[in-house]
Order: sequence, then structure tokens, then C-alpha cells
Amino acid sequence: MNIADARERRGRRLAGAMALQLTLLVPALASEPWAERTQALGATTEMPTGTLSPAALDELTRTGQALFEANFTTLDGVGRPEATQAIDPTRRKHPRQQAFFRTAGPDAGSCAACHNQPASGGAGDFVANVFASEGFESADFDSLDPQFSSERGTNHLFGAGLVELLAREMSRELQSRRNEALAKARASRETVRLSLTAKGIDFGHISAEPDGSVNLDELDGVDTDLVIRPFTQKGVMTSLRQFTVNALNHHHGMQADERFGARWTGSDDFDGDGKTGEITAADVSALVAWQATLPAPARVVPEIEGWADAAARGEANFEQFGCTICHRPALPLESLSFADPGPYDLAGTLNDGQVAARAIYDIALLEWADGLPRDADGRVLVPLYGDLKRHVMTDSQIDALGNELLSQRFVDRNIFQTAELWGVGSTQPYGHRNDFSSLDEIILAHGGNARQARDAYEAAAKNDRSDVIAFLKTLVIVP
Repeated sequence: MNIADARERRGRRLAGAMALQLTLLVPALASEPWAERTQALGATTEMPTGTLSPAALDELTRTGQALFEANFTTLDGVGRPEATQAIDPTRRKHPRQQAFFRTAGPDAGSCAACHNQPASGGAGDFVANVFASEGFESADFDSLDPQFSSERGTNHLFGAGLVELLAREMSRELQSRRNEALAKARASRETVRLSLTAKGIDFGHISAEPDGSVNLDELDGVDTDLVIRPFTQKGVMTSLRQFTVNALNHHHGMQADERFGARWTGSDDFDGDGKTGEITAADVSALVAWQATLPAPARVVPEIEGWADAAARGEANFEQFGCTICHRPALPLESLSFADPGPYDLAGTLNDGQVAARAIYDIALLEWADGLPRDADGRVLVPLYGDLKRHVMTDSQIDALGNELLSQRFVDRNIFQTAELWGVGSTQPYGHRNDFSSLDEIILAHGGNARQARDAYEAAAKNDRSDVIAFLKTLVIVP
């Protein structure tokens, strides 16, 4: 056989292999066999129920990852010419012609277009910033002016399932405390005032009256329904499911049936793009499953001489300066069973009262969960370096984090949820707007409730401050 014949035969083999690969990747549509449609859409035909086996969970999360990384197309339903980015389904006053629009969106072809640092599901650089209105209906804007929109950086999603489980347990604890106050007030026929704490975090006080009314004026860092909302910079999203449904519409113009379908809007094509059934409840479940099972960030010390000792000193300084008052090194978690849908979502996002049976994703089945620390009672210690509580972050001298002019979901503009620091070594730049290039800068930008710890850091010797940075740089995402 000569060289030319060998090359021809090799070329035929490669062409055959490529054809087989395309057959696997491209959906076989009768009318459009080579249509550029996302194959993973509809791959999960029914919402999962019951406790999933390791094999079933693996299959579901692989579909979820494919959806997260897919570049949705107009054949899928990308774009929303007659709908806005608002959480509540809202018609646009003037239909927009552009498929993508940087401010009010849609602004990305895929979830991973923004969540990619250092890997899919991670954070985003400044270039991936998004623009949020106050969140309900006022979302038809085309300006970067902060009086119309708030510019936000992209948070990472690693360990997000653990965060939501913590929030659910804390919500139950707070609501149980409210019920206790009401029961005591009825029994004693007197006003009963109780402290509100969950997993050791102080959320103020609640006062109950014998007639069943409650006084919520002393709440601190939580909504009046006592539900912890652990997602977004402001801490206003209850669940990964709500976050996913919101983001699909906001960023891609892909509408989930559970909110934008006929049940709530009276239309199968609310956004007017000619596509129906763009995202099913089963598709959302797959996306949630993948996000909920992303591994927790870890502690990794760079193999550089002296770094381990500096990080150890920095961890001690971090506590001594008072940083751990808000950035709690770990919070205890009773159960690793992640139920989807969850218990606290409201209309427009499925909750456990709207389905015949929930799906249970047992995080304990995942290999990475074996490395999570536990306390003497067997509870998982989630090393998030946060408290899932909102805090005032500015004062009259330090107001760098007070650039927003809009409240979001009734949360004042200078109040933000404590940023979880696990993974911070992998997610430069910093701040809710991604406009601080170094950890030293963002620490010095803390005001308000964090002012005392910030001042202690500023007053410390240069080497002590450097050690804190060395410690924080060991909190990384390991995909």
C-alpha cells in the first residue's frame, strides 16, 4: 500500500468516526435532522422522584451539566422580544429586536459563559458582570446608570447544595423559635420576647402577643417570614431552583414552564419568540441537581516555601481581628439529603407542596463529601466562612460598597449578605461589583458592621496583614 492509499483509508476512518460523533451529539429531528438545537433539553422527560441511586444521580447531573454549558440557540427559544428580565412575568412595553442586550439581557448564550472561573460553575471576571433591576417588574432599562440598575459580579456555585441545606435548617430553627414564642404567649397571656438564633448566628429578637400577633421590629439580617435566602450578593434568592428559573429568563431568554407557562401567564409563548415549552420542570431539576452536587471548595496550600507557616499565622490573625464574627469558619449541618423541589419557594417556583413526590439527592453518596469535617455529634461542618446573614456594609467614613441606588427585594442598598469565603483564592476580582483587584483592597473597603474588624486589620503590621492574605489564598475551588 502506498502512502496516498494509506492516507485515503485513514481519512475515511476519521470521517466515519466524526459522523458517528455527530450522530450522538445532534438530536435526530424528523424535519431538521441537523438542527442546531440543544440535545440535553428534554433529555430528562419527567421530574425525578424519590431517593436517587448513585447511577441515576450521575445521569441526572450529567444532563444538568450539559444544560449548564450549552449555548442555547433560537431553535431552543433564546431571546424574549416581548418579555422583560423581571422575576414576575412582565410584558415589554416595546418589543426589542436584538436577541442579546448587555444591560437588561438576554446577555449570555450559556450559564457557563459567566460561571467559569476557575471552571464551569465557578465565578466570573468583571467582564461577566450582570445588571439587575429591583427585581419584580421594573426591568425594562437600557442604561448603566445605578439609578436604573445595579451591577453585580458572578458568584461561584461550588458547595451550593450545602449552602441551601444550611439555609433550610436555619429557617426551620428560626420559625420554630417563633412558634415557641407564640405558644408561650398564649399560655401565659403575656408578651413573650425571645432571641432568634440559628446555628449560633444571632438574628435579633421576636416578641409574641397572646392574641397571636408578633412584633418583628428587632429582626436583624433576615426577612420577616424568617426564611434564610442564601443566594445572590444581597441574599434574596431562596433556592437553586428559584435562582435557575430567574437566570434562564434573565440571561438567556429561556422561560421555564413552571413560571412562564400557561398556568401563570395564560400563554404557552409568553415571551413571543414563537417557541413553546422552552424549559420544562424536569430540565430545571437536572440543572438544580448538577449545581447542588458541585463539590465544596477546599483548603490547598501552595507548594511554596514558607506559605504554610504564613497561612497558619494568617488564620489566627483572621480570628483575632474579628473577621470570624461574620465569616464563620464552619456551620453545622444535620443532613446531606437535598430535596428538590424545596420547602420555602413561593408562587412561580415549584415547591414540595406542588408535586406528588420530591426527588432526594443524597450528597453523602458523592466521593468529595467523604472529606467534609464532622463534629463530635456527627454533624457535617460546612467550611463556608460565612453566616448566611445580611449586614450593613457602609458607614459615614467607609462607603466604597455603597454604590448601589436601588433596593432589591426590600433589602436596603448598603446591606449585603456575608460573602462566603470558601473559594475566594480562585475567584479574583472581589466585591459585589467585581471592582476590587486584590483581597487587601476589599478588606479595607469593609464598613458598617464590619468596621471594627477592618480597622484591626488596617492597624496591624504589614507582615500580619500579608499572612491573612496567605491564609485566604488557600481557600480554593478544586473542580
